[in-house]
Amino acid sequence: MGSIVVFALEGQRIGLPLGTVERVVRVVEVTHLPKAPQIVHGLINVQGRIVPVVNTRKRFGMLEREVALSDQFLIARTSTRTLAMWVDMVTGVVECNERDFVTAEAVVPGMEYVKGIVKLADGMILVHDLDTFLSLEEQQSLDEAVANA
Repeated sequence: MGSIVVFALEGQRIGLPLGTVERVVRVVEVTHLPKAPQIVHGLINVQGRIVPVVNTRKRFGMLEREVALSDQFLIARTSTRTLAMWVDMVTGVVECNERDFVTAEAVVPGMEYVKGIVKLADGMILVHDLDTFLSLEEQQSLDEAVANA
């Protein structure tokens, strides 16, 4: 499985493969993007690049809240775009081997947004599939909103 960047959302540990993560930045002001999909919180400027911020809480069905100064943006790449994921905190990188990884299909077939689960001595980490984070409709709507901004 390799290295996983672990972040926290409402106390739950979620991970992304290290190869998809560019960097972690402190929360900055988010610019509203009219006509963006509901999952898109807005846009930020990351070293001259305009990056959509996705509301990770909303995607995972968690209670929404205002952005806190302690929150972070995890900048990561899908196969088609770069996204900023709004998270409570990035907690670190863990190494995991194949025997500690269980595919999502083996646990709950049809599980959305989750590639699998890593079993660790101190709990579990849901490994997120970033390429399924935005639906095709959401991707198209985001492209149109950015083009018209």
